[in-house]
Amino acid sequence: MLDDRIALLRETNATLEAIAQALFKSWFVDFDPVHARALGEEPAGLSPEVAALFPASFEESELGIVPKGWRVGTLADLSDLNPESWTSRTHPESVRYVDLANTKDNVIAEVTEFSFEEAPSRARRVLRDGDTIVGTVRPGNRSFAFISNASANLTGSTGFAVLRPRHDRNTEFVFLAATSDNSIDHLAHVADGGAYPAVRSEVVSGLSCVVPDGDVLCAFHEVAQPIFNKVAANHQQAQTLATLRDTLLPRLISGQLRLPEVEAMVEEVS
Repeated sequence: MLDDRIALLRETNATLEAIAQALFKSWFVDFDPVHARALGEEPAGLSPEVAALFPASFEESELGIVPKGWRVGTLADLSDLNPESWTSRTHPESVRYVDLANTKDNVIAEVTEFSFEEAPSRARRVLRDGDTIVGTVRPGNRSFAFISNASANLTGSTGFAVLRPRHDRNTEFVFLAATSDNSIDHLAHVADGGAYPAVRSEVVSGLSCVVPDGDVLCAFHEVAQPIFNKVAANHQQAQTLATLRDTLLPRLISGQLRLPEVEAMVEEVS
């Protein structure tokens, strides 16, 4: 019962993430709204107000044709790299630590709490809501995630490049651009270092992207933010149900709890 609910939440998140990725690709990779306007057509699925934000023609760039008035840049134009780190003077008493091994495809499977003195030496990156984290060691392993519902002491490994959007409107764009299949494949291709191939954090922030104007970024943010919020809420509920399952299962097996009691507890959490 609990496993079924957890699986459904994860499947729902996979669908929501696929929708966000498809929208990003349509707007900022394939430029579907611009192609439609260039042909004198209304872009599918967009209100007239949003459609009017897109150019109606293209121009040449070093990446090929791009919408007129947009420019070719990097993620460093939209976000700050590794903006905060704990120091001997600023660290909290304890940290909730996110490492590469427990992070994959936008799921942080486990967060471990340590006193700062006993935490791994790599536990230094301060993580805030809206940050994108991308693993720089073996980047092909897809150790990336979007940070939401962060506690004040949430801390990432120095094995992550942390991208913090400079404006709220950049938030989802930065995550989707940094973690697209093309971006991860590129990072994996340029990684070097024998048994532990890696890239510098600056290579992540230096990933090329087409930078649209602020109004288009705002429109994308308005559409994508609710999707990201729902993914975060589903993930949090799945974690809560997994913790409840692990707590109740031994008591159910031992006969300390009966199934109707477990079902009532699950309904209360859900």
